[in-house]
Amino acid sequence: MNKKVNWGIIGLGNIAHKFAADLQLSNNSVLYGVASRDISKAKVFCEKFESATYYGSYEELADDAEVDVIYIATPHSFHLEHSLMCLRNGKAVLCEKPMGINAYQVEQLIREAQSRNLFLMEGIWTRFIPAIEKYLDFLDQEAIGQIVSMQADFGFPADPNPNGRLYNKDLGGGSLLDIGIYPIYLSLLTLGLPDKIRAKARFTDTGVDKFCSMQFDYKEGVGAHLTSSFESDTPTVARIRGTKGNIKLHRRFHHTEKITIEHGGQKKVINRNYKGNGYIHEIEEVNTCLANQETESSKLPLTTSIDLIHIIDRVKEEIGLKYEKKSGTDDN
Repeated sequence: MNKKVNWGIIGLGNIAHKFAADLQLSNNSVLYGVASRDISKAKVFCEKFESATYYGSYEELADDAEVDVIYIATPHSFHLEHSLMCLRNGKAVLCEKPMGINAYQVEQLIREAQSRNLFLMEGIWTRFIPAIEKYLDFLDQEAIGQIVSMQADFGFPADPNPNGRLYNKDLGGGSLLDIGIYPIYLSLLTLGLPDKIRAKARFTDTGVDKFCSMQFDYKEGVGAHLTSSFESDTPTVARIRGTKGNIKLHRRFHHTEKITIEHGGQKKVINRNYKGNGYIHEIEEVNTCLANQETESSKLPLTTSIDLIHIIDRVKEEIGLKYEKKSGTDDN
């Protein structure tokens, strides 16, 4: 790659710090600009991660002609607004998951990107983690035969602050959108779209789910049991069972570095470490796509994002979870 990619970051919370640290590991990337509604926060972030510039508004960053691609790291309910703003300013976009809070929003973003011939990708780092790449190799090889069932969970005791991002409905809070998306994505990667979805949930006083249990049914009796929880720490592993063996993706499965595979009477443990915080792998995927003038990733195509949000919408309908867009913004 001859020219380094100039990155911008909108929303400077915890995940943006990890992402910016991984940008420093990339030989093909420059952190060019960062933006927060709080300009003092932007200045501190800029100095910490050696960004070329910083802004006290998201609009100024989106309007900067030197920026090639912008990482959206604001709360869920603002992904549509901020991604549209960047696309309409001619910027490629990597939007943190979920790309929208419903299928209508995701499809609107995709139409906008395609109409402008601009790159767009949902920030599901799981797809690019080296151990997950190895897991997909096992699936391609049918190393454990035909999949008959899978289980995946993700849970931790969350701060019950009603104004915090995880519990605040106006910010797209709830375990389903924040962490339930990972078991769902793994099931989509492993088994495709389910034929039937059953789900139940427990809700917080703020109206978002703090626990969600999902059962996905597929043809020939194949099933996936998935859970997400803000109530307690769970194993956060995935177990995939096949006609010839089993695979375990160890804690935390969505960015695991360890796989155990059992087949033919043998058990083998495979380690695949990721670099930095793990975000470097999706960063390099975006850089490669931009260098090749591609408008989407072949590993994480926009059709996958559409399928994923449609599944999430079906779960939301099952448990009676609805979101309404509110005004205001915060960093994630």
